[in-house]
Amino acid sequence: MTDHRYDAADIRIIEGGEAVRRLPGMYFGVGLDSPELPTRAFAAVVGWSLHPATRVAPVHALCVEAEILGDLAFSVSDTASDALGEDGVPIIGFGSLIGSGRWCGWAVSAVSARTVVEVWRDGRGLRQELAGDLPLGEPEEFVPPAGAGTRMEFALDGALLAPGAVITADLGSLDLHGPGCEEPDGPVRLRLRDLR
Repeated sequence: MTDHRYDAADIRIIEGGEAVRRLPGMYFGVGLDSPELPTRAFAAVVGWSLHPATRVAPVHALCVEAEILGDLAFSVSDTASDALGEDGVPIIGFGSLIGSGRWCGWAVSAVSARTVVEVWRDGRGLRQELAGDLPLGEPEEFVPPAGAGTRMEFALDGALLAPGAVITADLGSLDLHGPGCEEPDGPVRLRLRDLR
């Protein structure tokens, strides 16, 4: 048996989206070679919008809209504006308007060619576009709808995915009350539209 000692030359640090692209199974339960990845990515973002981790948002977001825009494109909107502080100042997480509590959205952005994030509250709206998980610029103002919310639109990068991979809209894998949830079942409004 050979005794191998590790030194700095043996260590490779991977950061940000590269970590997701190299080890997508840690985020979605399947690899880039799986045709299930688009559906798993879609389900992860919808599930997180419906029921984020209790430490991030103890109250469930009961109103979620999800649209399948194409075989590899979707958007998810909810009524939480966690990336916009009470004072209207953006709370940057993962280097973008994808709030630090929305790790699923960030992970999906890492396997996307394009992501658009919109956050609004109290009449102020901010929008930011990303290529992969990297912002293309600073958040920009836009005229928001009423109320508060977050909308993320993803165009998955077909060059990274298995041939024939598409979103199947299989929502059977969604767990509306994740691990550690003690909230009773209640009314949840999920509106899903497949626009293909």
